Amino acid sequence: MPCLEFDVSFVKIPLIKGYLLFLVYLCIMNYEEFWQPLTKVYDIGEAKAIARMIYEIRYGLTLTDIVMGKADECPDEELKAIQERLLKGEPVQYIIGVADFYGREFKVAPGVLIPRPETAELCEWIVGSQVEILDIGTGSGCIAITLALEMPEAKVSAWDISDDALRIAEENAQKFGAKVLFEKKDALNIPITSKHWDVIVSNPPYIQPDERDGMEKNVLDYEPELALFAPEDEPIIFYQRIGDYAWKSLNPGGVLYFELNPLTAEAVGDYLRKIGFQEIEFRQDQFGKQRFLKAKKI
Repeated sequence: MPCLEFDVSFVKIPLIKGYLLFLVYLCIMNYEEFWQPLTKVYDIGEAKAIARMIYEIRYGLTLTDIVMGKADECPDEELKAIQERLLKGEPVQYIIGVADFYGREFKVAPGVLIPRPETAELCEWIVGSQVEILDIGTGSGCIAITLALEMPEAKVSAWDISDDALRIAEENAQKFGAKVLFEKKDALNIPITSKHWDVIVSNPPYIQPDERDGMEKNVLDYEPELALFAPEDEPIIFYQRIGDYAWKSLNPGGVLYFELNPLTAEAVGDYLRKIGFQEIEFRQDQFGKQRFLKAKKI
């Protein structure tokens, strides 16, 4: 385990050197006792990474701190309780209360979808537009807040139907000092008003029910179904309703961005072409899947 190697060769007094080696041995065993049982649920690399997150974020300990014995100061009962939650499959992000996104630690909690790294790629595609932006289905607020922080001149609004999500999103905006207007709205029933936008972005529920068998247990058991699954009989209904609203509410030259399910990506593109959008462009995510779409209102 190279990450826990500790060089004591500089110590010349045998007794002290022996004590340090014994201390290192104890610390490694404590660390291993925490992560090794996690391999029942995760592979070895992920189990170690999760343990690192717990020690670093929950207790503020680096690997050097662990080797020097500071891990002994962590309450055993609390560590055991955390370990039990992890063994049941609860996402580590819910346990530590944060998820990394675009280099920032966003607050998350049960009832709010955990931000994914591929969604950060969608933000990168949008950054650079000093405009009026709307994020539909904001969840933790990761997209809206990231865009507001990366483009300080932009005016950003964000909608969600979940009170829990809006509460967490507002807390994240306050934490980072982001100027975002949050409102409770239903993406399937958006009233048409005189308000117009330059950019509308959404990462709506898009997983199909028949994909359940291939999903991780910790996602199915703990993350909100409301934010994950599309209706079985209308798999692109969110894209259709948001697309309809975007066509009526985008300014001329305005752009619609979606995160997609690769299984329904072409169907979404076809629908947007049908209602009038042009210059439709698809992009793959870091895993080579057709994950993002950009469509322009001419």
